[in-house]
Amino acid sequence: MAILVTGSTGVIGKQVLDHLNGSGIEVRALTRSPEKAQFPAGVTAVKGDLSDIDAVRRAMSGVSTVFVLAPNAADELTQALQTLSIAREAGVKGIVYLSVFKGAEYVDVPHFTGKHTVERMIEHCDLPATVLRPAYFIQNDVRQKDPLLTHGVYGMPIGGKGISMVDVRDIGEAAARELLRRERAANPLPRETYELVGPDALTSESIAAIWAEALGRSVRYGGDDLDTLEQRLKAVAPGWLAYDMRLMMRRYQQDGAVASKAEVDRLAALLGRQPRSYRDFAVATAAAWVKG
Repeated sequence: MAILVTGSTGVIGKQVLDHLNGSGIEVRALTRSPEKAQFPAGVTAVKGDLSDIDAVRRAMSGVSTVFVLAPNAADELTQALQTLSIAREAGVKGIVYLSVFKGAEYVDVPHFTGKHTVERMIEHCDLPATVLRPAYFIQNDVRQKDPLLTHGVYGMPIGGKGISMVDVRDIGEAAARELLRRERAANPLPRETYELVGPDALTSESIAAIWAEALGRSVRYGGDDLDTLEQRLKAVAPGWLAYDMRLMMRRYQQDGAVASKAEVDRLAALLGRQPRSYRDFAVATAAAWVKG
């Protein structure tokens, strides 16, 4: 049998494939354009996407374990629910679903509530799944290169409550470990849930201080202006998505997204080490920017 990875060409999908590499398990990757995909050796590209029911049905044939990552689309919830139903109909014995940290609490943020609804399906249908709930991705802040280097400003309006940001490499490794555990099991395993979080509660001021140290220059926080954020995002994304991101940042500013010690420790037990820190990311990224 085989593991199917959806969302295979995105940031997280690539990490999952990299961490599955060398496992000795057959791996298939769903992609709209197999002819363009650059996957690790041994990964089989399968044409399709989660909005195409017939393609998803074909992709599930001969698959025993599946990684479900629904895209940032207006119909993300529909795609995820239908994909899980098809997996159940196909007799898949293991599922790893990528949800979001604080999905149950951030009820006014559309993609948070959508992912929490998918979790409700998993629970009520008793699907053999691991639910992974990642916090804000550390690597999102690679986009801060120009404001940091040109203006000495950290421009993501995350506020001062704190966020337990997670490294995308830890997400990929956690997903791969759970995919392999379920694939290698003789029978479907009980449901599990992990919060995918970093070890630190990062605030706007603490991140500015980290970048100041990493870059060797003064860095200030750009402020909590959500109007500017939404307008900037609308230049590169649909309006509904820009507004969704605005709502997410508003909740970060109001409530934060800080993990408990127990949640960090549980992820560390899965990884076999402590989650990666934002400081290590910033130091490595600053060094790469200097070389580049």
